[in-house]
Amino acid sequence: MPKDIPVSNGNLLFNFDLDYRIRDVYFPLIGEENHSKGNPFRFGVWVDGCCSWMGPEWEKDLRYHDNSLVTDVFLKNESLGLELRCHDVVDVDLNVYIKNVEVINLQVKERQVRLFFSHDFHLYGNDIGDTAYFHPRTRSIIHYKASRYFLISCGQAEKWGVDHYACGDKEVPGRVGTWKDAEDGELSGNPISWGSADSTIGIWLNLPPNGRAAAFYWIAAGTRYHEVEQINQTVLEKTPAELIKRTSDYWKAWVQKESRPDGDLPKTVTDIFNRSLLILRTQIDNRGAIIAATDSDIVRFGKDTYSYMWGRDGAFVAAALAKAGYFHVCRKFFDFCSHVLSEEGYLFQRYNPDGSLASNWHPWLVNGEEAYPIQEDSTALILWALWIHYQSSKDIEFIRPLYKDLIQKSADFLVAYRDSETLLPISSYDLWEERYGVHSFTVAAVIAGLRAAANFARLFQDTPLAEKYDKAAEQMKEGLTMYLYHPGLKRYARSGYRREKGYEIDEVIDVSLLGLTTLGTLPPKDPRMVKTMEAIRQQLWLKTPVEGCARYRNDVYQRQKDGPEGIPGNPWFISTLWLGEYFIARAESLQELHEAVPYLEWCANNALPSGVLAEQVHPVNGSPLSVSPLTWSHSAFVWAVLEYVEKFNLLKK
Repeated sequence: MPKDIPVSNGNLLFNFDLDYRIRDVYFPLIGEENHSKGNPFRFGVWVDGCCSWMGPEWEKDLRYHDNSLVTDVFLKNESLGLELRCHDVVDVDLNVYIKNVEVINLQVKERQVRLFFSHDFHLYGNDIGDTAYFHPRTRSIIHYKASRYFLISCGQAEKWGVDHYACGDKEVPGRVGTWKDAEDGELSGNPISWGSADSTIGIWLNLPPNGRAAAFYWIAAGTRYHEVEQINQTVLEKTPAELIKRTSDYWKAWVQKESRPDGDLPKTVTDIFNRSLLILRTQIDNRGAIIAATDSDIVRFGKDTYSYMWGRDGAFVAAALAKAGYFHVCRKFFDFCSHVLSEEGYLFQRYNPDGSLASNWHPWLVNGEEAYPIQEDSTALILWALWIHYQSSKDIEFIRPLYKDLIQKSADFLVAYRDSETLLPISSYDLWEERYGVHSFTVAAVIAGLRAAANFARLFQDTPLAEKYDKAAEQMKEGLTMYLYHPGLKRYARSGYRREKGYEIDEVIDVSLLGLTTLGTLPPKDPRMVKTMEAIRQQLWLKTPVEGCARYRNDVYQRQKDGPEGIPGNPWFISTLWLGEYFIARAESLQELHEAVPYLEWCANNALPSGVLAEQVHPVNGSPLSVSPLTWSHSAFVWAVLEYVEKFNLLKK
């Protein structure tokens, strides 16, 4: 089930699923350790002898407050005669998650409502050796293992602390967890459990006829007991309500720090713009790693996650954030890249949030020959994004230490990693991480990276190096047309596979070919580029009620069994946005610029009500597919909107 309404402060992140259950708990690095392992933390209500956990029987509307990372969640259960209004937040300074729950009685009689919160922790991502216990001094439940502590407490008004609780076993024969204990409205009061441990707490609320009552619930995270005890004490002193308010105020100031003209875009689009900035921030670790996605449900697909730093995804995110004026976040990311760059000057496929090398499916041996297990576009795009960062910030002092260790080292690798005959890049994996060859998108990315490096060299008065990088970029541009243009199809080819005499051309149409324009290699009105775009629009635009653009013909990734036959693949947000970017780039009048608006509106229309963008959507019903949110989707949206506004301001003069 895709995730929605993430809340985070860069150290602690909580993801909810579409049934409003906590499903992912990351701490102390975003994306590194998932302390729930994707298992649901149940939230339920007991009233009039009936217990109901959040699920299909509840009407749900999951959103955020405007310009904030505080959620605004509406829940209703007609059969129970109850409405709930909930607000969730991770405090901007303290590593504590806080929930405010207001319960509204829809019946004309006095009632007692019992709220239950169940915790299925898997500390460090496994269920071996956990402990859960009731701590009488703080009147809280504490889960711990080694140097991971989570303190859980609750209260209402001035009455703080846990009164109703149970600690128990789960995932062992005969034990399903303490959430089952709650279904009769009572909890056993068992004070400790170890091994595969869980816990449930309850809050008793007395509601007058047609009245309401509210309570707070929080989870503090730390690396030792004293740390979570101190956080808990701060919550009590400052009050949960005040912490929610200060965090809301901070995020409003953060997202509104720049004045943003809307460039005549519809409100549905501009609303998702601010939301995308905030959601991007939830997926970024405070130490610099930009995580592709923290949605753990993808584990079921390939026993691995998206919770890594890819150079490609990170570069697109950093470029969008820099263009939007968020330089501080970008600096940490580029420092991260500088530290993990290999001695040879390239990035591997992906990295863990702590900078260690992540799992990788690219082999070191291809067709019996040694090969780098890389996507060369990732290394090149970092340079491209760094130049955008400099253009936006003019922060030369930040760039200077990176010049030798990141910029020059990476660019020298890009120059050296070329075919001596064609001067195109040596084969590597494509941006979709599926094919090994020479790819048009990779060539465009390398050209963009080398041009960025040349710009930096000129900035630092290194003329010979600037000329070297510019010359290599021009040679690649010539090779692109010589070897990867298909005269018969009158358009560029997705890839070429090196043979004794040139390249065997891959004729499959691929949306990534738009990168030839969006990354600046070819002008959008180049006749060959126009033909390429027309082929993409004709072959990859879905003719279904949802529409949208697929990645390439016969894309089977996350293809649904109930999807219609004959479609090229599922519609992706980035694919649809790249089409929009192309129309923005080629616009020479406001009328032409408006051709890009439907692509932005498509994204807004297919976002979740919260504004979250998944990787893909179902081709018929538009439901989110694969991971959600995907940082790349949100960065592409931010970038496209900024490009639109920039072109609008240019054309209206």
